[in-house]
Amino acid sequence: MEEQNALFTTKFEARDQLVQHARRYYASKGYALSIKDSRKDKYVVLGCDRGGVYRNRRNIPIDARKKASSSRLINCPFEVRGKRSNEGLWVLELKNNTHNHDPSECMSGHPSSRCLTQEEIRDVEKMSMAGIEPRQILTSLREKNPNLQAVSRTIYNMKAKLEKQNLGGRTLVQALFEEFEKGDFTFDYLKDKSGHLTHVFFAHTKSITLARTYTTTFVMDCTYKTNKYGMPLLDIIGISSFNKSFYAGFAFLRNEKTEDYIWALQVFARVLGPNSHPSVIVTDRQLALIDAIGVVFPRTTHLLCVWHIQKNVVANLKGYFKDEEDWDVFISMWNAIIYAETEEAFEESWLFLQLLYREKKEAITYIEKTWIPEKKKFVSAWTENHMHFGNRASSRVEGAHAKLKKYLQVSNGNLHRVKNKICLAIENEFHEIKTLLESEKIRVRHKCNIPYFKDLIYKVSTFALKKLHKQYEMSSLGTLKVMSCLKLLRNNGTTLWAYDE
Repeated sequence: MEEQNALFTTKFEARDQLVQHARRYYASKGYALSIKDSRKDKYVVLGCDRGGVYRNRRNIPIDARKKASSSRLINCPFEVRGKRSNEGLWVLELKNNTHNHDPSECMSGHPSSRCLTQEEIRDVEKMSMAGIEPRQILTSLREKNPNLQAVSRTIYNMKAKLEKQNLGGRTLVQALFEEFEKGDFTFDYLKDKSGHLTHVFFAHTKSITLARTYTTTFVMDCTYKTNKYGMPLLDIIGISSFNKSFYAGFAFLRNEKTEDYIWALQVFARVLGPNSHPSVIVTDRQLALIDAIGVVFPRTTHLLCVWHIQKNVVANLKGYFKDEEDWDVFISMWNAIIYAETEEAFEESWLFLQLLYREKKEAITYIEKTWIPEKKKFVSAWTENHMHFGNRASSRVEGAHAKLKKYLQVSNGNLHRVKNKICLAIENEFHEIKTLLESEKIRVRHKCNIPYFKDLIYKVSTFALKKLHKQYEMSSLGTLKVMSCLKLLRNNGTTLWAYDE
């Protein structure tokens, strides 16, 4: 009783302080309070959260409803009123101290008891911006407040509320482009005749800096289930001098037709600049993308992903081989074709495969019509004539897809939310590369710290030095290969030199 008297005699400096104290006191008694009415800087009416009666606003019969509904309202009469005095302080008055129900043993079933404090709301906002998942946010809040009654739905609802506040009355598309314009982005977009957004390309300034520095090799592929509109996301991945992948650009496309890819690659070409074009682009056998590369980057060498080729060969041909051992021999011979180091070795391996499996005409015909015409795009005898730094598969972009989806967390986000998550991935990626750069400027591997490399130490990435040192160790077979690598690094090794702002 003394505690209750103290509540009604205490003067509070702010309305929220009064509401918080009232809720805390009555929660200890097994009752939850909700705000029934209020007027800014005037008064606030608090009632039992079981007060009032259910109103069928849509006049839909209960039996006709698709979703089962329920109500906790039983017209509980309890009510207290907070009022701001002339001195500016808030006081609490008891209007009706009667409840028509028993107190709750646990307050977690009451929505009002799951409300977050202002400090907790700020924590949710900060952790959401950092890309932390709701369940982890909830765990963090519980570590600070063991008595927290909030559940995962509370966090999801708060995130939606904060996002709505950040939009400030703007549509999602308006917010997206305003942030593009104000932020460090290069972007372009297309709309259809109805004004609906159909294509969006964007690249962060940090991505552009890296892409213009490392223009030698890019890997491209589309990923799916990133947004609620079902738009494929073209992911363009570059490779730094540290052998690390980075996001060079993104494009949401309406379809995966040649014209869609041409538009995206044309924007990417403008991002790289008029005097830059990729030396090598690696993709899977996406014919529309391949055609677009030929149109936009005619001087660029296009390579096919060896992993996807192997996957297609297995899917289309394994059914012709009942004997597992026979299949293993076939795959071994097929690998000999892929990794043939000379054109002569390729011709010999291909001829031998045809002779050995001449009875399996369907298998030979499939390879002959599907892959042999593309031999210059995946067979070592031709691909090793181009500077691709070992990137003959699209595994980098597959890994980038997986990394990106960890940031996205869900597959039904709007474009604005997806863009914000992508920014987190880009920021973290850029700082990792920058830190690696600064680290390699002040240290060198002991085995590479020899007079032969004195002109390259602290100027070339460790990855490049390791590759060169491997050739150096093979110098017993001749120095021509080593000298060729040194000449490449000194005269034309821009993609091997460490990036410097």
